[in-house]
Amino acid sequence: MNFSAEEIKRHMRFLWFDKQPVPGTGFGSLDESLWKPLLSAEDAAALELALEKMGLLTDDENGTTRATVAGVLLCTHSPEEWLPNACISATCYRGTDRASGQIDAQTITGPLNRQITEAVAFVVRNMRVGAYKNPARVDLPQYSEKALFEAIVNAVAHRDYTIQGSKIRLSMFTDRLEINSPGGLPNNLTIESMEVRQSTRNEVLTFMLGRMSVGNKGSKLGYNFRNSIRLWR
Repeated sequence: MNFSAEEIKRHMRFLWFDKQPVPGTGFGSLDESLWKPLLSAEDAAALELALEKMGLLTDDENGTTRATVAGVLLCTHSPEEWLPNACISATCYRGTDRASGQIDAQTITGPLNRQITEAVAFVVRNMRVGAYKNPARVDLPQYSEKALFEAIVNAVAHRDYTIQGSKIRLSMFTDRLEINSPGGLPNNLTIESMEVRQSTRNEVLTFMLGRMSVGNKGSKLGYNFRNSIRLWR
């Protein structure tokens, strides 16, 4: 069942949006395989309390335990079941504009750390790679994978999930890469004030992503994620 941002807003208290309860969810809506790696050994004695402290569960206005927006985005395999358009639309074009036609396209869904991984993989498989010898072959990829990773992390962590009908759009052209994330700068932040002010739209997401695994090698977003967030805060 889908719930719009407006329906969720009706349940809002004065909290960050990603801490809001999602109607129709509960503790059982969160997938154990996704939240269990986030817990410490001490947390095992009181699972729901631990998830509440992390901002993944909360009580609604009637006292019923619900998954939060962050809980749905991070710990369910299909966030779009409750939050339509909580996904990335990735497209690779033949030329320098959309009229040139598509080479590859993918709607990337799943928990946010998986979306980040798959979005990076989409660009890596479609970007050009040059090479030179020095004396062995040295590849020269079109884009830095580290810079790409940080850009996608920011798009996912800072998008405005209250905006209906919009999703993150990743567009590859022969001469550039565009990443469009719904929403403007949060909390009256301006480009001019970014050097002296700190602000984030989704407090739980920015914290929890740093504790989650990304990719198939068990690496952590941690250091790279926190570095990329500082570019926006």
